[in-house]
Amino acid sequence: MHNTRGSLFMVIAMAAFAIEDMFVKAAAGRVAIGLILALFGLGGMLVFILLTLKRGEKVFHPAILSRPLLLRAVCEVTGRLTFALAITLTPLSSASAILQATPLIAMLGAAFIFGERIGIKRWFSVVVGFLGVLMIIRPGLEGFEAASLFAVIATLGFAGRDLATRAAPPVLSNMQLGVYGFFVLMPTGLLMLLYSGEPVQLDLISSAQIIGATLFGVAAYNALTIAMRSGDVSVVSPFRYTRLLFALLVGVFVFAEKPDLITLLGSLLIVSSGGYTLLQSRRNAAINKGENITGDCAG
Repeated sequence: MHNTRGSLFMVIAMAAFAIEDMFVKAAAGRVAIGLILALFGLGGMLVFILLTLKRGEKVFHPAILSRPLLLRAVCEVTGRLTFALAITLTPLSSASAILQATPLIAMLGAAFIFGERIGIKRWFSVVVGFLGVLMIIRPGLEGFEAASLFAVIATLGFAGRDLATRAAPPVLSNMQLGVYGFFVLMPTGLLMLLYSGEPVQLDLISSAQIIGATLFGVAAYNALTIAMRSGDVSVVSPFRYTRLLFALLVGVFVFAEKPDLITLLGSLLIVSSGGYTLLQSRRNAAINKGENITGDCAG
C-alpha cells in the first residue's frame, strides 16, 4: 500500500514538473529568462517559508553555511539556469530526455564521492545511457544543436545537487532546503537580467505563466518528497521516468514539436538504462539484506 501511494505521488510529481517546464518555456517567449528565474525563485521561496513556519522550524538555520549547502546552492543555480535555457532554445521533449540521465550521473558521483560500489552491469547501463544522450544531441552531425549542451550541463548540475543534498546536515528539513533552493535563484536571475540588459516587462499572460510555473514547481517538489518518504526508493524511483512521457505529450500537443526517430530511440536508451540500474540496485540491496539476515541467524 505504501509503495502504491509512493508510486502515485511520483507520477504526480513528474507530471507537475512537466507542466512547470511548459509554463517556463511559454513565458520565455515573452519576457527575459533572468526575470523568470528571479520571480520563480521569489514565489517558490515564499511558499516554502510558509510551509517551514507552519512546521515550527527556523527559516534561517546556521547549517545553511555548511559546505554541502553552499555546494548545493551552486549546483541548484547551475541546473535551474541551464535547463531553463535548454527548454527555451531547444525542444522540450529532447531537453527532458537528456535530463533523464541525471540518476546515472548521480550514481557515478556517489561511487567517486561516497565510495559506493558499482558492478560491471551498472557500469554498462551508464555507458548505454550516455549513448542515448549522444543520439539526442548528435555532436558533429548535421542535426547537432549547440544549445542542447545546456541540457547536458543541467544534468550535471542537478546530479550535483542531489549528491550535495545527501551530504547536507540532517538537521535541515526538506522544507528548509526548499527555501534555500529557491532563494538562490533570485540573485542569479537578477544578475543575469542586469548582464543581458533586457527590459523588465511583464504582461498579464506572462505573469500568469510565471505564477503557474511556481505553483506547479512547488506542488511537484512536495509530491516528490511524499513519494520518497512513502514507499521504498527502489520501487518508487523508476517512476521518475514518466516525466519524459509527460514532456513528450506537452512538446507535441502544446508546442507542436515533432521528435524524430533517433531522438525517440535515444530517449528509450536513457530510460531503459536508468530503469535497469534501479532494478539492479534493488536486487543487490535484497541480496545484501538476505546475507545480513543469514549472518545474524548464524551468529
